[in-house]
Amino acid sequence: MPERARRPIAVTLAYYIGFIALGLTTASLGPTLPGLAEQTQTRLSEISLLFTARSFGYLLGSLLSGRLYDRFRGHLLLACGLAGMAAALGMVPLMSVIAVLVAVLFVIGAMEGFLDVGANTLIVWVHREKVGPFMNGLHFFFGFGAFLSPLLVAQTVLWSGGIAGAYWALAALIIPIAMAIGRLPSPPILRGRTAGGETERMPYRVVGLTALFFFLYVGAEVGFAGWIFTYVTQLRLADETTAALINSVFWGALTLGRLASIPLAMRFSPRALLATDLIGGAISAGVMVALPDQMPALWVGAFGLGLCMASIFPTMLSLAGTRMPMTGKINGIFFAASSAGGMSVPWLIGQLFERIGPQSLMWAILTSMALASAMFVMLERQAAPRGEAAHAAQRV
Repeated sequence: MPERARRPIAVTLAYYIGFIALGLTTASLGPTLPGLAEQTQTRLSEISLLFTARSFGYLLGSLLSGRLYDRFRGHLLLACGLAGMAAALGMVPLMSVIAVLVAVLFVIGAMEGFLDVGANTLIVWVHREKVGPFMNGLHFFFGFGAFLSPLLVAQTVLWSGGIAGAYWALAALIIPIAMAIGRLPSPPILRGRTAGGETERMPYRVVGLTALFFFLYVGAEVGFAGWIFTYVTQLRLADETTAALINSVFWGALTLGRLASIPLAMRFSPRALLATDLIGGAISAGVMVALPDQMPALWVGAFGLGLCMASIFPTMLSLAGTRMPMTGKINGIFFAASSAGGMSVPWLIGQLFERIGPQSLMWAILTSMALASAMFVMLERQAAPRGEAAHAAQRV
């Protein structure tokens, strides 16, 4: 195989391995939370600040990193982000003061946003209009890393007798990945150009609608995953073990759907896949709204929702690439909006839980999916693919 043909494959594999590391890191906090509470001598209600700190770090990291990827070598930036994340992970077991640990988690969140924006931007620059299946593959490997993380943490804690070994093992795994990515040649920076060679202006309305779509979708995904356990137990539909299984079914379906979406993205357009996913997700949520007291409806709805949600995020990113230049700055806006949705929608669901009752969860998910579908329809009316738009402009 010629060197020019091998290089995109090697680069894509590096992104996939980097996203496994990102998934391992993202999912590591939950299983280690009790240990961190013991380490800092704080209650679980206080240690929950770590989630907020990491989320704010992710939001700021997403916003600020986009401009850097538009100016500097992408792989060098990815390597620095991975190295920074490894260093912060290595510091976690050494922090016995909650305020300092919150600051470390903020840094980890910022590095997660930095890596998320970077890999999703660079893979578009590598594969351009053929990015669909590769983008879905990238997000599958994130889910794979998140799936492995609790298992790795549990085994490491068992062997070492504490959470320190788990964090140091994660840091040790990430360092060689950072070194390998830093040695690869970076793809050329993608700058949108018109047919006349001028820099394209940012389509603010299209960017705004797409960002709102991500806000609503990620809010629905995080809201369902975060509250379905409480929904089942508070309505006394099942015991805690069954409630946990329903949550696992959702995540399992999400991972399975991301794997299945790789070959589907080779055969169908992003528009067709996204429309199917949104309709299927709305139907799944509707089943749980219509039959709130029926466990079979809950099992089917949770599986269907996870399966349909699986490829929405990467497919919308692929579709956005046909509507606008996918610069680091634009990707940063999208991921910041996603982070904001992941923080605010679950918080809103919590408020509705107390004031209205657990049934408000399914109505909130259905409403979010319906509004996201409306954003998709508005985007289809607002924006034509870039090639079609350029051709229309030339005819005029």
